Amino acid sequence: MSKFGDLLGTTPKPAAKPAPVVEETPVKETADAPLDSMSKKELEDYGRSVGVELDRRHSKKDLVKEIKEVLS
Repeated sequence: MSKFGDLLGTTPKPAAKPAPVVEETPVKETADAPLDSMSKKELEDYGRSVGVELDRRHSKKDLVKEIKEVLS
């Protein structure tokens, strides 16, 4: 403890614990979340989980079409 801390009679605060690491799970297509209702980012993540690399610069309609072509 420093001399200043001794004068104040304070104790040092314990170090903050780091936030837990949360791993992302791949997005899976379900009846509750059809491809048309996913965002472009979700489509990109889902595409990667099924082996398709998508370019988000394309329209959402084109991204959905690409995934459907690969799945069929």
